[in-house]
Amino acid sequence: MDIKRHHITAKEDRIPFSQKIGYGVGAVVTIISVNSLMQLTGLFYIDLLKISPILMGFAVALPRVWDAISDPLVGNLSDNSRSRFGRRLPYILIGGILVGVTFALIFMVPRDWSKDAIFAYFLVTCLIFYTAVTIYSVPHGALGLEMTNDYHERTRVFAYSSFFGSVAAILLPWLYYLSYRSVFKDAIQGMKWVCMGMGLLLMICAVICVLTCKEAKLDQAKKQKRVKFWESFKTTCKNRTFMMLAIAFVLVIVGFQFVMGFTNFIIMYYVYSGDKAAASGLMGWTGTVWAVTGILGIFPMTWISSRLGKTNTVIFSFSIIIIGNLLKIVCYNQTYPWLIVIPTVLLSWGMVMCFTLVNAMNADICDEDELVTGKRREGSYCAVYGWWWKVGVSIACVISGYILKLTGYDAELAQQTDSTLFWLRFSDVTLPAVLCIAAIIILTKYPLTENRAYEIKSLLEERRKAQANSDAVSDESAMDES
Repeated sequence: MDIKRHHITAKEDRIPFSQKIGYGVGAVVTIISVNSLMQLTGLFYIDLLKISPILMGFAVALPRVWDAISDPLVGNLSDNSRSRFGRRLPYILIGGILVGVTFALIFMVPRDWSKDAIFAYFLVTCLIFYTAVTIYSVPHGALGLEMTNDYHERTRVFAYSSFFGSVAAILLPWLYYLSYRSVFKDAIQGMKWVCMGMGLLLMICAVICVLTCKEAKLDQAKKQKRVKFWESFKTTCKNRTFMMLAIAFVLVIVGFQFVMGFTNFIIMYYVYSGDKAAASGLMGWTGTVWAVTGILGIFPMTWISSRLGKTNTVIFSFSIIIIGNLLKIVCYNQTYPWLIVIPTVLLSWGMVMCFTLVNAMNADICDEDELVTGKRREGSYCAVYGWWWKVGVSIACVISGYILKLTGYDAELAQQTDSTLFWLRFSDVTLPAVLCIAAIIILTKYPLTENRAYEIKSLLEERRKAQANSDAVSDESAMDES
């Protein structure tokens, strides 16, 4: 499509500013709770409480296997709900409160327990936490998919989501730093109090989302017959467009999941030679740079997407991620530690672009699905995307523990060996880059372009008008007979 010509969003398809704000604030709950948990549990349970990284890999993976079951169930339940409060908002409220409570509980484990007991506590609380995340995130994601019918307005809705997630992410890298402040007895106690505060913040964000957002497809859903679980699940997985999108993004997230937390260990043990207090400062600042870049990167993303289309913009973002990851070869530097900021900026910008657009692309797929099946199933598409994502992450979490072990990492050592530090860096650089390349290859064949999306939108509008006229005639006939 000509870069200078693109569709303009109609006035009736635009979402009120207050709802965009509310939806964006609601996104903080999922983005921050899951990302902070993945980062902090390695530091808390492996480095501070000395739990085996292999055990932790299984402990993180098993709840995600459960997610692979619970996500489609909640998605189908949300699609079929018909309460007077809506089919999304009640779950968002209950799930948000549960996420905040269970997030704090994960870090409340007594330090004097045995390693086996600590591992069991983490496993159980993680299962409860991720169940709460499912109850919240699937309806919240579905709510975003159905807020507007416009191709570009969908990108803007999820841009707000990414914006607020990035704003909140400024706090995320400093949680570990705050836990080391002198007001606490030690980092273990500090982590507990800091995460209690985070839990409260998550609950507040969920309530704001519920009070400000409205469900756009509620009237249409009330007239729609309920969809059986297995029928919905199989139909979603048979959608070729959806599967191409899901596989490409699963490859990217799995690539980084393989080495989740490796950057922190590299900064602590390679860049700062085991000085964790000094490393926590750089970790805090790089995390802040990541968050600020994510905030600033959203604005050019919406401009680029409106001219290149979503698919080409995602391919562009994957390319930036690859470049950023490869730059770590020279930017993990003991002489100039702050060079790590360079790949941090590129990775953050690439991530915020692609993971904002995947949601907007899913919304377009829901329109394509309605054209074929006649049903709106945003909850199912959001959940099945999460299903594929979490199956991949579950496998990657287990493998990640083995990769960390194979590098020779030993939490009992004050400083890791040179061999361990080399393999940590090698894994961190190569695995994500290779899988990003594979994702780009898949997306070069992605069929749902901007023009096709607007063609589908027009066909659906014609169908709805015809159905409305048919219903009106039926009502008049019924009145005449009476």
